[in-house]
Amino acid sequence: MNKAGWIVIVLIALLAVWGVSSYNGLISLNEQVNGKWSQIENQLQRRADLIPNLVNTVKGYAAHEQSAIQAVSDARARLAGAQGPAAKAQADADMNSALSRLLVIAENYPNLKADQNFRALQDELSGTENRIAVARKDYNDSVQVYNVKIRSLPTSIFAGIIGFGPKEYFKAAEGASQVPAVQF
Repeated sequence: MNKAGWIVIVLIALLAVWGVSSYNGLISLNEQVNGKWSQIENQLQRRADLIPNLVNTVKGYAAHEQSAIQAVSDARARLAGAQGPAAKAQADADMNSALSRLLVIAENYPNLKADQNFRALQDELSGTENRIAVARKDYNDSVQVYNVKIRSLPTSIFAGIIGFGPKEYFKAAEGASQVPAVQF
């Protein structure tokens, strides 16, 4: 075999190694994004699981506050049915709003605020909110790394051919930057 033949073989081998390496890297990044998304869903589910206990505790003290209690239940159902980052973000914002109203109502009931179960549930909810915030940040960081990789040359050409598209960030819902008005 002549020198040109060997050069072609080496170039083909290098291209094959690069292709396999790029593909494996994309698979790894894609799975990282999926894993981070799963953590967001786990934490949202954790919060959703706490809510019935919180609602039942408040119901015992504030039975006439039915509209706020119903709003929390409805928001929980919307969050459970939401699909994808944008829908989950909107449903999450609705849930936060409904929970905020419920907790404001709880402020009007000193016996409820003093209830050990209610305080424990509030603490659990607060811890879960922190976990959700961390999971969102981790997810968005993974999405950023993945999206940069699939948009960078020459990987972008390869990624497009084999069907790797950009991932959606978990964005705050409209109005999330506005400070809610809380009155006691």
